[in-house]
Amino acid sequence: MEVFIEAAIKSVIVFGLLLTVTIFLVWIERKVVADMQNRVGPNRAGPWGILQTVADGIKLIFKEPITPRMVQFGLYLAAPIAALIPALLIFLVIPIGRPFTLGDRVIDMAGTDLNIALLYILGFSSMAVYAVVLAGWSSGSKYPLLGAVRASAQMISYEAAMGLALVPVIIWTGSTSLTAIVTSQQAPFAVDWLPSWLPAWNLVLIPSFVIFFIAGVAETNRAPFDLVEAES
Repeated sequence: MEVFIEAAIKSVIVFGLLLTVTIFLVWIERKVVADMQNRVGPNRAGPWGILQTVADGIKLIFKEPITPRMVQFGLYLAAPIAALIPALLIFLVIPIGRPFTLGDRVIDMAGTDLNIALLYILGFSSMAVYAVVLAGWSSGSKYPLLGAVRASAQMISYEAAMGLALVPVIIWTGSTSLTAIVTSQQAPFAVDWLPSWLPAWNLVLIPSFVIFFIAGVAETNRAPFDLVEAES
């Protein structure tokens, strides 16, 4: 019973932290894109426009849903759910802090500590392609279907780059566990003239980080890779 209570508390903390961080990350992204386009960006809801994401969410909740006449309603409704669930499940294996001891138990600061966490993330992130195709196919129109095929082609192409960018990380750390990868960053530099307390932070893997970051932005169709969605 204690195991289930611990898992439930961890899940609530992870998802609560995820929602909070998402609000700020979306605000930062919109501010950066606005500055690149010589605009002000969100500046009305809350101080410096921080609550603009919350205001947009409330606005979407109260908007009238518009459903095409030829849509297959069951599949059309399942598409966004199929896209949301894998995205949320990914965060269950991401450690948000170091393990700590409570009584005689060592508690990991993650929903669950999987030895195959990287493969788990790649597997669930690839499921978003099915949600995009399902949304286009169930709409009953050829134009959303063509857009879904184009979006899925972009997502699949960048998934290959994401997977290859993770190969050096696995080779360098010798593990696919995110906890082990984070722990390996605490090892000191193997250089005599540098202080022993200075962590290495896996600096040799920065090129992999850059490739993974760009591929991640492209796979989620964010600016400047949002031509498929035509949001900006």
